[in-house]
Amino acid sequence: MVKPGHEAIGRGAIAERDLFQITRLGWAVHGFTHIDSPRHMVPDGTATSDVPLERTIGAAAVIDLRDVAPNEAIDASRLASRAAHLGAGDIALFQTAWGRQRDITTPAFWKDAPWLARDGAQWLLERGIKAAAFDFPQDHTIRLLLDGEVRPIEEHVSHDVLLRRGVILIEYVTNTEALSQTRVELVALPLKIPESDGAPARVIAFEPA
Repeated sequence: MVKPGHEAIGRGAIAERDLFQITRLGWAVHGFTHIDSPRHMVPDGTATSDVPLERTIGAAAVIDLRDVAPNEAIDASRLASRAAHLGAGDIALFQTAWGRQRDITTPAFWKDAPWLARDGAQWLLERGIKAAAFDFPQDHTIRLLLDGEVRPIEEHVSHDVLLRRGVILIEYVTNTEALSQTRVELVALPLKIPESDGAPARVIAFEPA
């Protein structure tokens, strides 16, 4: 989880002689590893419950950017040199291992992060991908939100360029540094929340033997 949620033992605490323990949770759907559906920014866009699982499961190209520097833009030329193996219908899986450089519980994770440049997002769109999975806060504008600065949607480039056109965003993926191969099978299973703009997801990558 990247944003605080709420967890409590509700009605159902064995220590209080209830028969069962029942934990209650509450959070915004964008507060942890999750997917964004187009409804997140397009009022009549596809809701999470209507995103076919085929859009979040399938072949993924691992884009090795573990040498990315803090506050570095990931532009089209950088992607062209690192993601030649990315094809139409793939999921683009970013491997920056940013969580190893900065602690996700600190402001530095957000304010020092690399980000996806607009021409980089356009490059991904032109490859015909169906989803993009990020292990870092991919829009430069995300860091500004920490200080209460809200920028126009056009500056949230992954959302404006990709999500607006139906490319599903899989955000705050972790443990990408464990991957050793350039192509994997990615499985992102979001909760099927009716009419939602996003949902928490369990994201797993399978490397070929």
